[in-house]
Amino acid sequence: MSGTPAVSVLNTKAPPVSEEKARRIAREHYGLAVMAKPLIGERDSNFHLKAADGQDYLLKVANPVEDQTVTDFQTRALMHMATRDPSLPVPRVVETVRGEPYFSLAVDGGQPRIVRMLTYLPGVPLARVERSPGLPRNLGLGLGRLDLALAGFSHPASGHELLWDLSHAAKLRPLIAHIDDSERQRLIGRVLDRLESTVFPRTASFRRQVIHNDFNPSNILVTGSADGPQDRLAGIIDFGDMVEAPLVNEVAVGASYHVAEEGDFLAPIKAFVAGYHAVLPLEEGEVDCLFDLLLARMTLTVVISAWRSTLEPDNRDYILRNAGRAWTGLSRAQALPPAQAAEEFHLHLARERTP
Repeated sequence: MSGTPAVSVLNTKAPPVSEEKARRIAREHYGLAVMAKPLIGERDSNFHLKAADGQDYLLKVANPVEDQTVTDFQTRALMHMATRDPSLPVPRVVETVRGEPYFSLAVDGGQPRIVRMLTYLPGVPLARVERSPGLPRNLGLGLGRLDLALAGFSHPASGHELLWDLSHAAKLRPLIAHIDDSERQRLIGRVLDRLESTVFPRTASFRRQVIHNDFNPSNILVTGSADGPQDRLAGIIDFGDMVEAPLVNEVAVGASYHVAEEGDFLAPIKAFVAGYHAVLPLEEGEVDCLFDLLLARMTLTVVISAWRSTLEPDNRDYILRNAGRAWTGLSRAQALPPAQAAEEFHLHLARERTP
């Protein structure tokens, strides 16, 4: 498994890029005098740039093992959305002084790496704020709008192999050994068994399109009034896990980060799904499979995080940032049969449609 492209990108740490180099790239290729601050990333070298005129930008220097057609895929998707929904709060591609959306550069004598600049969106990452009751639905509305903007977009690299693609969750079995708890290992095994035997044979025929595939609290920016909750979507960032997949996977990925730790653990998830459904209605079969796909995303989160934390112990806190909530969801979900969960989703969405 370690030799597959999807894994090699995740377990190959990008060679460091200095702040001085980032400033030079901005000056020579974008005509901008900037200050540069490095940002934590899963596989690329990223910088927050502040230009002399006060404008903010994001500089991304891709991992040298990243397929350049995949980088082009992500860039073209952003350009497509800018045309389909100009007010959608996603980064915009900043062209070079030569009018290029990106370029290839040998950094410090190493392998050539794709360099891109994007606009830097204002807002506070959801991971840093207290969640309000109205937030999940608002985020679902925003994600539905995003997928409407992505509808119809195609690219030769949209079907690239990606470890974070729910459709390939069964390939995680060799990585379960990195979870240091036998009961948790068995739990993950049961989830994967059901996905393979029951769920994936159904989702294989579901409608498909390019999806963001990583609507997690670190990639969601929120805002609000000065004296009120930060419960409005301000930005969606990090399109590095985009892939063509069943559309319902997108909903499952986003909703999986809204497990309630007390009370009805599905309550905020239902609110999220209802928001999405109000913009881009889900089909009956998609709703039937949604609960299992939620567990699939939680499984990916805990397994991949456990594996990667052993590879990058110095980045352990960042890698494991979402694992706790995912384990909570997996644990609490064991008391709810999938058929009952599907019925609850159907009933909630039906009530939402009632005037």
